[in-house]
Amino acid sequence: MPDLRRPDADSRWRCAQCGNLTRFDVVRRSRTREYWHLDLSGEPQVESSETLVDELESVTCRWCGSGAAIEVVARPDR
Repeated sequence: MPDLRRPDADSRWRCAQCGNLTRFDVVRRSRTREYWHLDLSGEPQVESSETLVDELESVTCRWCGSGAAIEVVARPDR
């Protein structure tokens, strides 16, 4: 089963199948609350945005296509 944790300052993603460390296709589900200001002509401008939900749905290796072999590993300099 893939590890769907996000990498942080001390970790990164790695594909255990091919060794890729740099290229991944990520599917996320996001839900936001935004404050829209419309000018008198009706043109909207987003003045603020708050993320309510931001979930990873899948992470797939861009090189080999594997989604089952993604893992979170420590960065070498940490």
